[in-house]
Amino acid sequence: MANTVHRITNPIINSELSKLRLVSTTPKEFREGIDKISLFLGYEASKDLEVEAFRGRTPVDTFTGERVKARIGLTPILRAGLGMSDALLSLFPDAPVYHLGLFREKVTLQPVEYYSKLPPSPPVDQVFLLDPLIATGGTALAALAMIIDWGIPINKIKLLSVLASEEGLSHIQADYPQLEIWVAGVDQVLTTDGIISPGLGDTGDRLFNTIRS
Repeated sequence: MANTVHRITNPIINSELSKLRLVSTTPKEFREGIDKISLFLGYEASKDLEVEAFRGRTPVDTFTGERVKARIGLTPILRAGLGMSDALLSLFPDAPVYHLGLFREKVTLQPVEYYSKLPPSPPVDQVFLLDPLIATGGTALAALAMIIDWGIPINKIKLLSVLASEEGLSHIQADYPQLEIWVAGVDQVLTTDGIISPGLGDTGDRLFNTIRS
């Protein structure tokens, strides 16, 4: 992978990702695991955010502190991206959330846009694009095109994902080599149906307990 792909790994993340893979994991446990990993991703992806100094006072004396200067916006891809939103909002509680509705057509595997909450012009400086599962990369690419057309440059977008396929990451990097991607796991196999193996299954269905028996 190029150096713009950052795979974060530690025993806690590896354990949570393994638990997410298990077919026996309940929807509640699955939501909690996605949330926990998303918090790690958001924390790591925030290390180079622009800050500004300010003067404040403790009960004892004055001090010079720091606060995030960049105006952060969150763009979760519906519906699975909703599972990552709360974790990022815990880091950026005042961030606006711009939902993007995209789904992958089952035959062509091409993304289809059905909803966008992007305002006419961006009131933010930096966007965190939330997509828990990158399979072919087509959905993420479509979302990136929407955000760039909106007026956010690629160097001000960070893509956060719980799990990705190597092929999907390669597709995204081919179009946007400057894009920062933060991911907790990478699988090598992508089936002819565009499914990551071993993967997590359908993330949206597992988050919202809509798996058909």
